[in-house]
Amino acid sequence: MGPIIAIVVFVVFILLILASCVKIVPQAHAMVIERLGGYQGTWGVGIHFKMPFIDRVAKRVLLKEQVVDFAPQPVITKDNVTMRIDTVVFFQITDPKLFAYGVENPIMAIENLTATTLRNIIGDLELDETLTSRETINTKMRSSLDVATDPWGIKVNRVELKNIIPPAAIQDAMEKQMKAERERREAILKAEGEKKSTILVAEGKKASAILDAEAEKQAAILRAEAQKEATIREAEGQAEAIHKIQQANADGLRYLKEVNADEAVLRLKSLEAFAKAADGKATKIIIPSEIQGVAGLVKSVTEVASN
Repeated sequence: MGPIIAIVVFVVFILLILASCVKIVPQAHAMVIERLGGYQGTWGVGIHFKMPFIDRVAKRVLLKEQVVDFAPQPVITKDNVTMRIDTVVFFQITDPKLFAYGVENPIMAIENLTATTLRNIIGDLELDETLTSRETINTKMRSSLDVATDPWGIKVNRVELKNIIPPAAIQDAMEKQMKAERERREAILKAEGEKKSTILVAEGKKASAILDAEAEKQAAILRAEAQKEATIREAEGQAEAIHKIQQANADGLRYLKEVNADEAVLRLKSLEAFAKAADGKATKIIIPSEIQGVAGLVKSVTEVASN
């Protein structure tokens, strides 16, 4: 029984050794292989076999994009304001060999490199520029870190400033400034609203005055036309009256020609008429000038008729 057990143990040991020599590399991973302590190669996705006791897996490398959130770092701006800034770095391993042998602790190295690069960039900016130039800072940091980490087989894809924490006194001053700015904008908006309201009221008054003037103009035109029409009608009536008077005078001339009335007959008739009017009781008879004019007119008419 002893030799059989020994054989079984030996077979199991051999199987375990062979199984340990078979390696399967999953997707987005890589393995750095060393042989007798020296770099042998890098295994990609698939199944691989290594020499027992000679080859070993020195490092397993993740090729996916990784994200590292670093703790806030104290930095000093150009105008001597101390603030704390924490950053987020997005990186990806492009060369497993360089990553395995380039630096002892790549993550710590990236963190320290990020802190020093951030201090250098912020040191050239003032507080207001720091708060409003995040995109510029991100671009400069990504460029610097990408160049510095290239010998480590790491590519920095993106760097973001997560938080910028100024001192409490600066925060209070910024809040007061923001409040004053909001109040200023509110006052401007209120003034603009009142201005627009005044303009609208003035435009309304202007439009009303224009409409009133137009109405007065139309009324004046209508009154003038009515007066013109009345004047024309009055002139037409006077012309018609004159025409009738002329017609009556012409008829009177024809009548006088027919009866051959002379001036003595007319005077006599007039005197008789006044005598009757006095009824024999009046001692004086005043002949109106109108009668004298009528007698003169009859005399002239008689002369014309005799001619």
